[in-house]
Amino acid sequence: MKLKTTKIKRNVVIGILILVLLSGLVLGVRQWTATSQPAVVAKVNGEAITKNELYDLLLERAGQEGLNLLLAQKIVDLEAKKQKITITDQEIEEELADYYAAYGDAETLDQALALSGSSLARLKANLAHTLKVKKLLASRIAVTEAEMKAFFEKNKEDFAQEEQVKASHILVETEKEAKELKSRLEKGEDFAKLAKEYSKDTTTKEKGGDLGYFGRGIMDEAFEKAAFALKAGEISGPVQTEYGYHLIKVEAKKAAEAPNFEKNKEEIKEYLFNQKLQAEYNPWLQEVAADYKIETFLNAAK
Repeated sequence: MKLKTTKIKRNVVIGILILVLLSGLVLGVRQWTATSQPAVVAKVNGEAITKNELYDLLLERAGQEGLNLLLAQKIVDLEAKKQKITITDQEIEEELADYYAAYGDAETLDQALALSGSSLARLKANLAHTLKVKKLLASRIAVTEAEMKAFFEKNKEDFAQEEQVKASHILVETEKEAKELKSRLEKGEDFAKLAKEYSKDTTTKEKGGDLGYFGRGIMDEAFEKAAFALKAGEISGPVQTEYGYHLIKVEAKKAAEAPNFEKNKEEIKEYLFNQKLQAEYNPWLQEVAADYKIETFLNAAK
């Protein structure tokens, strides 16, 4: 059962940029013989599909694009080594903080990565690579005050902060269950502990019912009305929605704020820097690639 929508509403995406690294490198070719891979990867009515068949299909569908990506990554690594550029664990964690904020917590991010066929380790590797590219190209990119102000004025409504609440909930099937839990809470029992034990919302119960911050228009209308009416620290009585009966605890509230350039200046600068980085990346890659001996054996492998 899922109460909170997972769509993150951001018309202006600010934060981490994972570069799509595409290369137009002119590649040299020399003969290469593929290693035999007779292992079976699947069967249909006993008929085998081999690793070689899968390998050939992958080469045909995405071989050149994938190879170009790997070549570009290798050149970035070598250039970073040449210029003594290193990426620390702390820098990667600072970049990850934006992902945690966007998804609510580390657990939700892990789930989203798993659903997309990725992992936290893969994300960290991508972030480290992107940070290398940023450092390598930093001297070629400038973002002016005028550009930042123009962007802010054009997208001002996206920088307004709506009223938000940070809440947790316990979801049960009947009003009777909700009233019994409410009574226990009034006697001093811990909300998070009861949520883990009794809540039917499988997406939040292990987090003590935590829903994070949300604005209006996200939750069920009755749930939203009750949550925004509570003060920080208060717990509602049973609130009925199509999912069942909820007990809602408001942890904190954020008041609405008008757009503020100074408050968002650094985020705007990062966003514009990343836009320029995308435009500058391929020209830079073409320039530095000329200093490297590049050999590819992809055609011989097909």
